[in-house]
Amino acid sequence: MPNRGRGRKKLKQPVQKQPARLNEAKKLFAPALIIAALFLGATGIRGMLLNRAAPTLGGPYTLIDMHGHPLTERQFQGRYTLIYFGYTHCIDVCPLTLATVIQALDLMGKKAHQIVPLFITVDPSRDTPDVVADYVSHFSPNIVGLTGTESQIHAVIESFHVMARRRDVPVGHMSSDYLMDHSSVLYLMDGDNRLVSVLPVDTSPQEIATRLSHLVPVS
Repeated sequence: MPNRGRGRKKLKQPVQKQPARLNEAKKLFAPALIIAALFLGATGIRGMLLNRAAPTLGGPYTLIDMHGHPLTERQFQGRYTLIYFGYTHCIDVCPLTLATVIQALDLMGKKAHQIVPLFITVDPSRDTPDVVADYVSHFSPNIVGLTGTESQIHAVIESFHVMARRRDVPVGHMSSDYLMDHSSVLYLMDGDNRLVSVLPVDTSPQEIATRLSHLVPVS
C-alpha cells in the first residue's frame, strides 16, 4: 500500500512562551506580593493579640523598677495598669505611643488616677534603671519604667506574647547601635492583673481616652 504520509510536511509546534511570560510576571509582582504579605502579617499579628482570650495573656512578673528596686505585679493590686513594651533607643513608635498615652490620660481627668501607665523595656542590655528613668521622665512623672535581667524580661514578654527581635547592625556601625523590632500594643490590666483589653496604639489620644473610660469603672 502506498505510504500516504510520505511527503507531508510536519506541522511546527507552537513555541511555548507562557512560562517565560509567567517568569517575567513573577519578577514584576514579587516585590508587591512580599510587601502585601508583610502588611497582612503585621495586621494579622495585631488582630491575633486583640482577639486573644484574657486568660492567655499576662501573668505574674518580677522586674526591676527605674530606681533599681525589685517590683512585682502585686504592687499594683487594686489599680489598673496600662502596659506598653518598648525600648529607649526607639526612634519613632515608642516615643509617639508614650506621648499619646499621657495625652489620653490627661483627657480622662480624675478617672485617670485609677490607671498606672507602665513602660517595660524589651532591651534590658542597654536599658538600665537609670536609662529608663531618664527616658520616661521626658513624658510624665506618672509613668513607671521597668527593666530587669535578660531572663526576667524574657519571661514577661513571653507571658504577654510580645514579639521582640534585635536587628542586625549595619556594616560600619558599633555593635551597640542596633534597633529592635517589636510588637506595639497597649495592655490594660485590672486591679488583679487580669487582662481587660488590648488597645491599638495607632489611634488618637481622644479615642484611647474614650476606650479607657468605657473599660475602667467609676470608683
